[in-house]
Amino acid sequence: MSVVQLVESAIADNDVVVFAKTYCPYCHATEKVIADEKIKAKIFQLDTLDNGDEIQAYLLKKTGQRTVPNVFIHQKHIGGNSDFQDLYKKGGLATLSGTA
Repeated sequence: MSVVQLVESAIADNDVVVFAKTYCPYCHATEKVIADEKIKAKIFQLDTLDNGDEIQAYLLKKTGQRTVPNVFIHQKHIGGNSDFQDLYKKGGLATLSGTA
């Protein structure tokens, strides 16, 4: 499966997709909300994948965002941790809570 196919199928097949890195504190903050709210999400730890750099390069091309986490909800690019946290604080994740 190509990088494009992997990213696009993950986004199409999951309500919440996060592209992250294991050592990133902003990724941990996003993942904590997902865990605390019991949100079903597909999380890719790019630094543990052989093609993680290629995935991140494709995400930059697709979204214009070079940083992680890179979050998609309902096939829409949300942005990074600050965008995700803002959405959470405004109640924008309520319909996803308890889906895990």
